[in-house]
Amino acid sequence: MIPYLDLKQVTASHAEEIQDAVRRVVESGWYLQGEENAAFEQAYASFIGTRHAVAVANGLDALILMLRGYMELGQMEKGDEVIVPANTYIATILSISENGLVPVLVEPRLDTLEMDPDAIEAHITPRTRAILMVHLYGRCAYTEKIGEICRKYGLKLLEDNAQAHGCRFAARRTGSLGDAAAHSFYPGKNLGALGDAGAVTTDDEDLARIVRTLANYGSSKKYVFPYKGRNSRLDEVHAAVLSVKLKYLDEDNRKRSEGAAYYYQQLRHPLVHLPRWMEPESNVYHIFPVLCPKRDALQQYLKENGVQTLIHYPIPPHKQACYKEWNQRVYPITEQIHAEELSLPLSQVMTQEDLETVALLVNSFPG
Repeated sequence: MIPYLDLKQVTASHAEEIQDAVRRVVESGWYLQGEENAAFEQAYASFIGTRHAVAVANGLDALILMLRGYMELGQMEKGDEVIVPANTYIATILSISENGLVPVLVEPRLDTLEMDPDAIEAHITPRTRAILMVHLYGRCAYTEKIGEICRKYGLKLLEDNAQAHGCRFAARRTGSLGDAAAHSFYPGKNLGALGDAGAVTTDDEDLARIVRTLANYGSSKKYVFPYKGRNSRLDEVHAAVLSVKLKYLDEDNRKRSEGAAYYYQQLRHPLVHLPRWMEPESNVYHIFPVLCPKRDALQQYLKENGVQTLIHYPIPPHKQACYKEWNQRVYPITEQIHAEELSLPLSQVMTQEDLETVALLVNSFPG
C-alpha cells in the first residue's frame, strides 16, 4: 500500500534530532511557556518575515484569537462581516462564528481552487471588516487585486496559513502578506508537531500582546485578568520539535514540489483535471488535489490497487448541519469542487517508484 502520508517516516527522517529535543525538554523540568517556546516563536517569526509570532495550542485557536484580538482592540465588533472562501475547511468559518462575527462566503475559481478575487467586491457591505484568505492545498491565495480591494475599502487582510508553511508571493512568505495570519502545526501539515499546535504571526505589537494575553486565560500577569481568555498554550515538547523541523521545511517543500512536477508532467487521463500550475515557491503542495467527475470510482480503483487517497473535503461548509441556516444556499463552483476533489499522495518521503505507480494507475483508470 502506498499511504497517503507516512507520518512515521516523515518523523523518522529527523529522528535523532527530535529525540534529542524531546529529551532536552524532559530533562529540563520546564514544560510550558519556557525557553523552547520563546526560541520557536523567534525562529518562526524570522522565517515568516514578521515581527511577532505567538505560539498557541492549535490552528483553530490561532484563528479565533487573531479575530478576538481585533475585537478587543475595538477594530471589530459582533455582527461585523468577514469575507472567506466558500470552499475552505470549516475551521476557518468556525473561528468567525465563535467570535459573533458573520462569515460571508465567496465562491472560488475552478482553475485555482482559491477564492475568486473578481467575486469579492460584490460581497462588501458597510459591515465588512476583513478578508480572510485561505491558502488552501498549499497554494498562495493572495493576488494584487485582493490587496487593492483591502486598501480601497480599509479592510483588514488576514490569512489562514494552516496549509501553506513556507509558501511565497514574490519575495514574501504567506503569513506575512496581510495584517495577521493564523497557522496550524497539526502533525500532517508541511510543518507538523507531534500533536496539535498553532501560532499567530503579525507585525502589530498590540495585536500580538493581546493574543498572547488571551491565550493565557486573559492574564496580563499572574492572577491579573484584563480579558476573559482561554487556555491555549503550546507546550515545550511541541515547540522543541517544531524548531527542529523548521530547519528542514524549505528542503522538504522542494521535494514536494519535485513530486508535484512529476504529476503535472505525467497525469493525462481525460477525466482527471489538475488545478492551474503555479510557480514552485507559490505552491508548497500540502495537498495535491485533482478533480474528477467520477471521483468516488477513481478513489475506489486506486484503493483496490494499493494507493491510499483522501478527499478534501466531502461536504462543503454551507451543507453542514452545524450551519443548517445555510443549507438551502447554492454555491455551484464550491459544490462541484467538493463533489469531485480527490487528494493524491504526495510528500517529501515518497519515492520515485511510488510517484510512478500513482501516475500509472490514475492514467489507467477505466472510468
